[in-house]
Amino acid sequence: MSSLTAGRVAAGQPWWPRLASALTILLVFVCGAALGAVVMNLGHAHLHQPPFDTPAGKALYFDRLQKELNLTSAQSEQMQSILNDFWQYYRTVLSDSRARVEQILTPEQRVKFEHILQEAQRQ
Repeated sequence: MSSLTAGRVAAGQPWWPRLASALTILLVFVCGAALGAVVMNLGHAHLHQPPFDTPAGKALYFDRLQKELNLTSAQSEQMQSILNDFWQYYRTVLSDSRARVEQILTPEQRVKFEHILQEAQRQ
């Protein structure tokens, strides 16, 4: 036994229970952090779906409609055509509205407006 260990044992301060307690607390913390990361990753998959006007979002939305409505192949083709028309209309309205807003803003306001739009896309 080393002199340090002998001194602790002789002084009535056992080191093994304290080390075991510290390791147990550390292990519980690490397991909790790992479990939290897994749960957050699984939960965020549903929260961060692609916007519906992107190719990935369109596919996801169409697949959902196709499955939940149990569309026939003819209905699927018609639904795809209708959704494509809607998405084109949506993009046109957004583009035209943005151009109209930018026309009334000063250059400084346009920079701020662009920043606001970028923040909204990140959310």
